[in-house]
Amino acid sequence: MFDKIADRARESFFLEPQIYFDCDRQLLIENCRRIEEYNEIFMKLISGKLCIQIWGSDLKAYDFRGNGLIVRGKIAKVEFIERGDSKNEGANAEKNKDKC
Repeated sequence: MFDKIADRARESFFLEPQIYFDCDRQLLIENCRRIEEYNEIFMKLISGKLCIQIWGSDLKAYDFRGNGLIVRGKIAKVEFIERGDSKNEGANAEKNKDKC
């Protein structure tokens, strides 16, 4: 029940991830909670219930404050992976250990 209330609150207050593309050179991610992995060809970000994986070249993170992040570089691919809730993570941890 708490999960449903939390989901509705996130939607109402615009706390869900908001992602804006500027062609293939810039990506703005609002409500980004943390950077899991970062180098110049790959980034893994946590934003709400999503894990966002970004592939490209010369990737750089800018302006990581206020729960927003700007990624610049030559963006080749963006993948969105839904993160499991904590109740089911234990059962599926071995199955999805290489995912977010």
